[in-house]
Amino acid sequence: MPQPRFRAIEGTRDYFDREGERFDRVLARAGEMFPRYGYARFRTPIFEDSELFARSLGDATDIVEKEMYTFQPGSDSLTLRPEGTAGIVRAYLQHGLDKRGGLVKLWYAGPMFRRERPQKGRQRQFHQVGVEAIGSGDPLLDAEVISLGLRFYESLGVAGVGLRLNSIGCRKPECRPRYRLILREAIQPRLGTFCRNCQARFERNVFRLLDCKVPQCRELARELPKSHENLCPECAEHFAAVRQAVEALGGSFSLDSDLVRGLDYYSRTVFEYTHESLGAQNALGGGGRYDGLAEELGGPPVPAIGFALGVERILIALEAGGACGCPPPLQAFGASRGEAARRAMAGLIARLREAGFSADLDYDDRSLKSQLRLANRRGALCCLILGEEELGRGEVIVKDMREGRGQAAASLFDCLGKVREILSC
Repeated sequence: MPQPRFRAIEGTRDYFDREGERFDRVLARAGEMFPRYGYARFRTPIFEDSELFARSLGDATDIVEKEMYTFQPGSDSLTLRPEGTAGIVRAYLQHGLDKRGGLVKLWYAGPMFRRERPQKGRQRQFHQVGVEAIGSGDPLLDAEVISLGLRFYESLGVAGVGLRLNSIGCRKPECRPRYRLILREAIQPRLGTFCRNCQARFERNVFRLLDCKVPQCRELARELPKSHENLCPECAEHFAAVRQAVEALGGSFSLDSDLVRGLDYYSRTVFEYTHESLGAQNALGGGGRYDGLAEELGGPPVPAIGFALGVERILIALEAGGACGCPPPLQAFGASRGEAARRAMAGLIARLREAGFSADLDYDDRSLKSQLRLANRRGALCCLILGEEELGRGEVIVKDMREGRGQAAASLFDCLGKVREILSC
């Protein structure tokens, strides 16, 4: 048997059938839920100026160092977006949203690209849904954003989501810069016990050592001074208020001093959602504050916070928990025999669709028995059956496909009422 000449590129995948439906359901739920919290849909290009990501993510991050898909058409250096926040803030400044004053809430969804080693829940083209709340430093906003992520997972049926929470401080000399010096002093005597990447990053960005995934480095990091214990008074007060507000909104969390997030633009609050179905790399999604990012990109100082949730990881968690997260089953299926009946059935199905029902029919001229089996496989709640005899009488049989419910004849020209009656039971 001949093999296909082309296959999906390593680290990418195709979605279809039930998995494709679950994928679409996650995106649809974001579109339903995020606007209820005041977030407006925002779309940015799939590629940006490479310098945007170097300046925002940090040139010592794994993403910028070795994971970006960068290409050069002419003299430009462009990069497929590895994450969503930098592009959102670029657009926020470019379109003058900062001049409106007040809080701007935006949400996005789409593919991201990183040249990572493909593994469970980690693809080179992956998809995220995310929110960005730009223009307020209120700790209550931190708690609302964190709570929204938890509620989103809950609404999809993802059970057992954990929340890790930490604060990494601000850029004032007495806060994060001071902690940087404390960290360097603690690491310097035993730098040789860290991996080669960590040793190389020590001079450029010592915080990257806290983010290393090498088991030995992770163990060493646990013995280092903790960021949340070395905050300036303002950041300590802010973090205490965030924790209180998260609890007031019904969220439980674990205080995790190892959590720093892997991008340089983060400040103050950082958080991560986890799920045991993902194994050692158990992050479902996460986010944090990025109060200095707008200024780094040439704008005014603007406080902001957001999160990004991995769609592929949500699908893994849904499958592990036995929740499908998919749309309702097909409401009606049309089975017919004879060419005239098939044409009439196509008209009936069109009317059902126009009335708002999900409906389909057989296109392969199967036997009636085979069509009923197909209706069962499709999960149809009711089946319309039409043969030459029924057509001659101006009737159609409407069969309730749920066990023991039976069937009844209805007028061919007024069967919508019978379908509604069956579906309302």
